[in-house]
Amino acid sequence: MHNLSKILLAACLFFAAGSVFAHDEPEEDPAVDPWDGTGEAGFVKTTGNTDTTALNVRLNFIRTGKKWRHRFTGTALMTSEDGIKENERYTVEVQSDRKLGEKSWLFGAFRWDADKFGSYDPQLSLTAGYGYQLMKSEKHELKGEIGGGYRKLEERESGISSSEAIARFLLDDSWQVFKTTLWTNRLLVEAGSSNTFTQFNTGLAVSMTEVFAIKLGYEYRHNTTVPPGDSKKTDTITSVNLVYNF
Repeated sequence: MHNLSKILLAACLFFAAGSVFAHDEPEEDPAVDPWDGTGEAGFVKTTGNTDTTALNVRLNFIRTGKKWRHRFTGTALMTSEDGIKENERYTVEVQSDRKLGEKSWLFGAFRWDADKFGSYDPQLSLTAGYGYQLMKSEKHELKGEIGGGYRKLEERESGISSSEAIARFLLDDSWQVFKTTLWTNRLLVEAGSSNTFTQFNTGLAVSMTEVFAIKLGYEYRHNTTVPPGDSKKTDTITSVNLVYNF
């Protein structure tokens, strides 16, 4: 717990510093888009021979200025059958980018992943590095990031914790296929000596109005190493969510 407190404190100090610098010079770094974001929610409940409940929630916020960009993503997934929980997962990602030019930036990122039925609960990582816009057109945008940092893992069953240095790789792609159809893809890799974590998300969102859309999503998560027991290395989620843009 002492090490966890240090990690959380370091993350808070880093992002607080970013916010302070961003607000210390309001005239030099006005917000281009003060706060933009999306909220997603999907819910399924069945009754009869089997009582099943599933809830999937996702929030994304982004603030863009001339020099700084701040992002927040939070997710929650809960499923149960006949009153017994089968899955429960919460994630938080926070990132601040210091722009170097139109196409490049330095970043600091914090990720917290609590999977109550997975191999590790929680996974914590604090990383920093360099990002570059690999491609941008009117309809298509591709970004990449590379960096390194620190990760702490705690085995869910035994409670044994370990920490290590990691390398971080990210590819983020968005394509406006049609006027009302957006296809997004995101690949995150955190590679360490004991375990490599990979997460891939793809989603196809079709707008119904200016603020509402329906999104079909798929998530792939993989750990190369898991503790002995019944834990699996790979988890997948297929979802259909209602999206609200604000």
